Amino acid sequence: MHSPELYALEISVLLFIVHVLAQSTLAGGEFGQPYLLGARDEQRQVNGLTARRAERALKNFVENYGAFIAADLALIATGQTGGWGAAIWIVARIIYLPIYLSGVPVARTLCWVASIVGLLMMLARLAGL
Repeated sequence: MHSPELYALEISVLLFIVHVLAQSTLAGGEFGQPYLLGARDEQRQVNGLTARRAERALKNFVENYGAFIAADLALIATGQTGGWGAAIWIVARIIYLPIYLSGVPVARTLCWVASIVGLLMMLARLAGL
């Protein structure tokens, strides 16, 4: 039987793919397929507002993803599953992308804060608190 942490881990991989596809699709609209399919020796920067947001959202996801994976796998490995931290992290990160792409500043920050709270809850569970 899957634990909430294992479900969150599985969904997180799909969410990572969604982030990459959003970023590459929006960049592709600016750069064109030949550039995206090439070696990208020429470092181009996206100019479109939504494309820049997608790039920053992906960067933010990757910056936070390692901590989530470490805490999530530690919970699974130690059998301390069943908490709400992983679910809060994944829901917050799912909501984060469309809000960031839409440019809703306060809501974006609240989603990020919620994801950090989820990580802290995971760490607290690991610590037995």
